Amino acid sequence: MGVKLLVYDRTCMGSRDVAGAVRGVVTAEGSRAIPLSRAWSAGSVLYRAVGRIDASCGVASWGEALGFLETACPGEPIDEIQYWGHGRWGRVLVDEEALDAASLSPTHAYARNIDAVRERLSPSALVWFRTCETFGATDGRELAARLADRLGARVAGHTYVIGFYQSGLFGLRPGDAPYWPGDHGLAEGAPDRPVRARVSTPGAPRTLTCLGGRVPETWFSPDA
Repeated sequence: MGVKLLVYDRTCMGSRDVAGAVRGVVTAEGSRAIPLSRAWSAGSVLYRAVGRIDASCGVASWGEALGFLETACPGEPIDEIQYWGHGRWGRVLVDEEALDAASLSPTHAYARNIDAVRERLSPSALVWFRTCETFGATDGRELAARLADRLGARVAGHTYVIGFYQSGLFGLRPGDAPYWPGDHGLAEGAPDRPVRARVSTPGAPRTLTCLGGRVPETWFSPDA
């Protein structure tokens, strides 16, 4: 058995926009609730307490995130990585820095760090982006396929805007082609020109809550 690691964006303390995604939580009355970074930090403590993760780290850049994944729990293989933060179609954000398909190039500045993380992954490892929209539209499908092949690991991500409910969760194995349609989770626009994603609801496809800590094995298959 290897270790399970959690990384979250520690910079989300206000209401700035990131590519149209509101940073923070606004209630129906317009008052501001707990900033997301504080919620993610508290969630990481809960996950650690119930044994779902072995270590966690709040980060302000992808360099910091990858550095943590390279060095946390030294000598142990990694069975699972979760990232909690913001996302857009085909992108995973730390603050305003994006991890996207181009970031997986062997000539990218983070290539050595990504190689080091890949070497730590166990044969059945999972990398799960609990972020809005990341696997949606054409760019999201491309990221899913390239990431699975680059890491040689299973990956998972969402096509919907997520919160307490987290819908449109799809998993992909290395070597497999994305099997979900490019318009999955889209409320407006087209796969090559997405405009707005649907908001997660209990009745939406492939939904769990933020309290759920496992991607069902059948959700790595188009037959689910």
